[in-house]
Amino acid sequence: MNLKQLSQLLGLSQTTVSRALNGYPEVNAETRQRVLDAVRETGYRPNRAAQRLATGRAGSIGLVMPTADGIESDVHFGEFLAGLGDEAVKHDFHFVINPSHPDEEVATCRRLVASGNVDALFLAYMRVKDPRIAMMKTLKTPFVVHGRSIGVPNDYPFLDIDNTGAFYDAARLLAQLGHRHFALLNGPDYLAYSIRRKKGTVRALAEYGLVLRDDCVEHSQMTDEHGFRAMERFLQLETPPTAVLCSSTVLALGAVRAISQAGLKLGVDISLIAHDDVLPMLKPENFMVPLTTTRSSLRAAGQRIARRLIASILDLETLPQQELWKTDLIVRASTGPAPAGK
Repeated sequence: MNLKQLSQLLGLSQTTVSRALNGYPEVNAETRQRVLDAVRETGYRPNRAAQRLATGRAGSIGLVMPTADGIESDVHFGEFLAGLGDEAVKHDFHFVINPSHPDEEVATCRRLVASGNVDALFLAYMRVKDPRIAMMKTLKTPFVVHGRSIGVPNDYPFLDIDNTGAFYDAARLLAQLGHRHFALLNGPDYLAYSIRRKKGTVRALAEYGLVLRDDCVEHSQMTDEHGFRAMERFLQLETPPTAVLCSSTVLALGAVRAISQAGLKLGVDISLIAHDDVLPMLKPENFMVPLTTTRSSLRAAGQRIARRLIASILDLETLPQQELWKTDLIVRASTGPAPAGK
């Protein structure tokens, strides 16, 4: 089906259909929705080259994906990407994914913008004093950061969860249950969210006169294997932890396996709280002992960031430029009072 046939089907002019597809604000919402519904029903696809000539837009969101030896695939990124896709497909937007070595991401972002193949950029895996933010602020291309950097002014568009608050609440709950020996299974130590999660943990423990020992902290990629190996190490310490915080249910999967193999009972001998990104293949309530979690959906974050980017490109609506989402603390059977005498 071509544009002429689509316009005849709808009883609209080709100009109106084209403007609806390209996000012109003078087309009312009802008409735009009629056009988008017809596009889905008929399988019509506009000519991208012609669309770009008419609007100056590529109809694409750019993503830079860090990859190198030693960097493992990340199920969390896949779930976030699914959320981006949920929103992008509503407006017939595409993704341009550019792989890059982590040390070359600034140059890769700049090249991607200069190519003209993207209308906006999404930035993730924030680091301390992340140089990508300053670079993007010098360009005219819209961008949104998932997360926040540390050590730079918060004068850029972002969506983040309150990582400090989430782990503060989790650690405080365990301290209130009488636990005195804590461990933290965290993400890589150079990422901002990991730094904030450790900060929240330390802050809560300090209020109870407790400390997070260095030998009870593990920073790693968030896989079940890393969770298993770290938990094995913790349990072999002279004074092992009775309370564990995990930065992901994927890490918790490995940690729970190590706890079980050691003959310990989760929620009785040792308590565990994990952060739940709402991964569909790893639901905390389906663990043999349901996990207490701090919860915030990665897919919902992806949907929101895509909506904000597309709204800024098409001038559809005015949305907040900075959002800090609170997490939900959901108590289940993996947390209980500290074992007597420990």
